[in-house]
Amino acid sequence: MSQEQREFAEFFESSWDACLRAVLAVVGSPQQAEDQVAEAFARAWRAWRKVSRHPARRAWVVRTALNTGTTWWRRHARELPLADYDAVVSGDQDGGLDAAVLVALRSLPPRQREVVALRVFLDMDTDEIAAQLGIAPATVRVHLARATAALRQALRPASTQEVGQ
Repeated sequence: MSQEQREFAEFFESSWDACLRAVLAVVGSPQQAEDQVAEAFARAWRAWRKVSRHPARRAWVVRTALNTGTTWWRRHARELPLADYDAVVSGDQDGGLDAAVLVALRSLPPRQREVVALRVFLDMDTDEIAAQLGIAPATVRVHLARATAALRQALRPASTQEVGQ
């Protein structure tokens, strides 16, 4: 095994789970997230000389995975979805995320889901997220604040929601 192959294998092993959880938080479907992350890692291997020098390699993989999903969606936008396409997944297939959290994340707008995924699952700071998404740091903070408030509301226990309303 060459040095380049070893470096990529180490990166893959240490990054797969975090990247999968980040993409899953955005797309909501474990199968779709796994397909997109696998494709992104395949692209990372093909461009490893470039990707290995990237300051945020995990973020590169997540962004590539999300772009792959967007491309797929645009190609298949005219198809009719299955009746239970957005059904909550069982605990075995959810990538370690609670079903209620997945449902709450899916209720957020796409940009807010991306910001939350990069912040929580890849532990990126505001400036790194802004650079990765091509938006201003202040915009990242706004999306994160709105997403946090919406998630807090959605994930509050039912007894607390009744009292607060």
